[in-house]
Amino acid sequence: MMTIYESITKGLTEAIEHEKGTIKARSNRVKVEPLVCFDRAEIKAIRRDVKMTQAVFANFLGVSPKTVEAWEAGMNKPSGPASRVLSMLKKDPTIPEKYKFIKR
Repeated sequence: MMTIYESITKGLTEAIEHEKGTIKARSNRVKVEPLVCFDRAEIKAIRRDVKMTQAVFANFLGVSPKTVEAWEAGMNKPSGPASRVLSMLKKDPTIPEKYKFIKR
């Protein structure tokens, strides 16, 4: 088993070798879809597609019912994590039941 010192030394040595061009670094290229900015009508449509009241939808998303109300009134916009979940729900409205987040 490698000690912390040995691990750090190995990593620094590899970084120096990579900089010199004697070794190639491994790279993982992953493309993530950009966040979507949903308007009030889209948010309401997604909520209706998942068959939830504003209160249940808010609970599912981990926000207050007033937040969902403000989104649907066009007063506020969902932030990053909420936008990502809305995108997922738009693509697959069965997610809440499929993963047992809600029971009917």
